[in-house]
This record gives sequence, C-alpha cells and structure tokens, in this order.
Amino acid sequence: MKKVKIIGGGLAGSEAAWQLISRGYNVEIYEMRPHQYTKAHHTQYFAELVCSNSLRGNEITQAAGLLKEELRQLDSLIMMAAEATRVPAGGALAVDRELFSKFIDEKLRSHPLVSVITEEVSAIVLDEHITIVAAGPLCSQTLASSIQSMFGMEHLHFFDAISPIINADSINMSKVFRQSRYDKNGDDYLNIPLTKDEYASFIELLRVAEKFGGHDEIEADCVAGLKPFEGCMPIESMLERGDDTLRFGPMKPVGLIDPTTNQRPYAVVQLRQDDKDAKLWSMVGFQTKLRHGEQLKIFRQLPGLEAAEFVRLGSVHRNTFINSPQILKPTNECKQYPGLYFAGQLTGVEGYVESTASGLVAGINAALKLAEREQVSFPLDTAVGSLLGYISDPNRKDFQPMNVNFGLFTNYMSAELPVKKKGKAGKREHTAQQALFSLNNFKRKFLN
Repeated sequence: MKKVKIIGGGLAGSEAAWQLISRGYNVEIYEMRPHQYTKAHHTQYFAELVCSNSLRGNEITQAAGLLKEELRQLDSLIMMAAEATRVPAGGALAVDRELFSKFIDEKLRSHPLVSVITEEVSAIVLDEHITIVAAGPLCSQTLASSIQSMFGMEHLHFFDAISPIINADSINMSKVFRQSRYDKNGDDYLNIPLTKDEYASFIELLRVAEKFGGHDEIEADCVAGLKPFEGCMPIESMLERGDDTLRFGPMKPVGLIDPTTNQRPYAVVQLRQDDKDAKLWSMVGFQTKLRHGEQLKIFRQLPGLEAAEFVRLGSVHRNTFINSPQILKPTNECKQYPGLYFAGQLTGVEGYVESTASGLVAGINAALKLAEREQVSFPLDTAVGSLLGYISDPNRKDFQPMNVNFGLFTNYMSAELPVKKKGKAGKREHTAQQALFSLNNFKRKFLN
C-alpha cells in the first residue's frame, strides 16, 4: 500500500501528515521524542511550541493573518487546533500551548492511517516511498550531516532566542495595568510601565550582564558567530544598536495609557497570556541569551516582578536550514531527488504559520504524486505561494530565513487601488482580497 514517510512531528510534519491522511493515504511519522529530546523541546506531543505561544496577527491586512486565513481555507490541522485552544491576545492569535499540542497529537495518533515510529532518523534513505523531511531547525547533527552529504554543500545556520514565562501568582498586579494597544480587542495584555529613570536603569543592567551562547557549553562556543534572526532578535542584541532601540521595539509604549498617571509611560514591558487559565504569562519580545542568573536579577528589577517565579527562562537554540533556492522546487520537492520533500523551518521559512504552510504544501504535493497527478505551485499572489516562491527562487543570493510579508507578493508594489482604498492599509486590504480570490480559483481548479 502506498505510504509517505514523514521525518519529524513538529508543525510542518503534523500538517503534512494531516493533508495526506485527509486524502486517504497512509503515513509513517518518525519522531524521536520522548526517547530523545532536542535542547528546546520538553514534551512528547506533536507540534510542540518551543518559543512564543502566539501565532501573531490575525487580521488579513497583516501578512501573517492573511496566511492564517488561507490555511483555514485549505483545511489546516494546525489552524483547527489553534482555534480550539485559543487564549486572549488582542488582535493576535495565541494558544494554550499544551492543549494545542495535545489536540494535534490526539488527532494524528488516533487516526487509522497514521503509524508513529518513535526513533531518531540519522540518515535519509531514498527508496520506493515518498519522504518528507520536516525534522525542524533542531534536527540532530547526524541527520544534518546526512543532508549535507546528499547536496554537497555547507549548511547555513543561525541562532534563535526564546522569551521567559512567568507564574501569574508571582506578579504584583498593583504595579501593572491591563490594556491592549489603543484599547484594541480589550485589555488582554498586562503592562509594566517604566519611567525614564527606570528604563535607563534596566538597559544599564542589561548592557553589562553576562551572556550565554546556548543550552550547553558546546553551543556557547559559537557565541562569537551568533547570527540571530531579525524577527526574533535577543533584547541584548537590540540594545547594541542604541539605547532607545528597545523603547522603539518590544518596550514601545505607543497606544498605552497608564491609568495611575493618565499618561503614556516612557517605556513598557508587555506580558501576554500563555495558557487558557491565565496562570502563565510570557514576556512579549523578550527573547534573550542572558545567563539564567542574570535574567533573574535583571527581570526582578522590573516593577511588579520583584518576586516573579519563572516557569521558563529565556534561552538560545541552534536553527539549521538548507539553501532552498538551489535545492527545492516551489512544490517543496527536491530538484535532484524526485519523491524527496523538505518542509518547515529547515527550508528557511521562519515562524509557526509559515512552517505550517510549508508542511501543507509538501503534504498536498506528496498526495498528488501518489495519485500520479501533476503537482502544484501555489499562485504567487497568495500568501502561501509568495512564501514558497521566496524560498525556491533560484536567482536568490545570500538566502536567509523569512517570515511571510506583503513585500513577497508579486502584485503588492504595483497594485492599482480602487478609489475607495487609500494608503498602505488600503493596499494591504486590496492585496489580501485578491489573494483569497486567487486561492479560491486555484483550489477549484487544482485541488478538487
């Protein structure tokens, strides 16, 4: 019986599996947890979220929000799980991370077309079965070496940082206030207001704090060559760009009024709900490579966090990705090895929904290949298509990981707006509506 081997049970691997079994094909998911864990994973569940619990903006006038809507229309398992386990987060889509992973895990493990093999895959074996490699940016060194030997190239890599999570009971609520920026979607965030002097004190402590290169001393040796992804920049790396960088970044006070003073704070630290019961709160944008002792000392200087209990501190982990423009087609199939697909952050897409989209495309095309039908490249005027077009463009030089954004759309810069739609907001709304129209036509023509 025809089947597909999927290496990795993360977001991309889980989504690829769902697309295949939804079309009646057997899959084998190879996942090394719980027998072996990466430096960032802590549970045995599929699709564990190791960084933020937010899937970012949810409105179609934001590229990430448009991508989510496209995924919903493509019957994405990840989006189904996100809606089922959603927690308040203003205009963003955030989830209870444990319930989210459990939802996906149960859907896949209980499905009659899914077999789960709990073992580490140390090498890619090309045989009669289609294989989707979705091992993630933390794939084992042995598998990374196997991939490297197959393509005869040096792997590119960068480091990614994750932010701390705090126990709600340990936050002094009298020193924080609830509000979303511009009161958008209510008061979903906790805000720690800082005066000019408090901000100056905070950045000075941050400036002199001892940094840590990774989860262990082996990765710490690589700190000199740290190349963090711009969208997940550690706060201490931001500070190196100037004293006000944080105040115009994750600590920006724009759209917030402290009810105690009826004024906008000089700077603010936002906390976002991390679970359904609001027992856990994550520090928004506070990814860091500070040593754990330094984090405790510095973050407990913030108003309201003097006695904070951290259920997770910030850390750094290795992210590995292939040179996709030279290796992959827009279908996520390898140019050199038919029947071999890559998906997820290993391809150079960055972010939860982007990884999901990559897995979805690989799963759909693997199913089409099994059905002996022509594989599909998504339209470049859609969020899915623009993202896959970016990573598979053979003319792209100095390839780096990328989040979905409107700049990737072929029609965005040249869009001719209807009279009623003005400016950047109008252009984004027009582009989003065109994308959804294009996707609907594409589905009807190729995916039915």
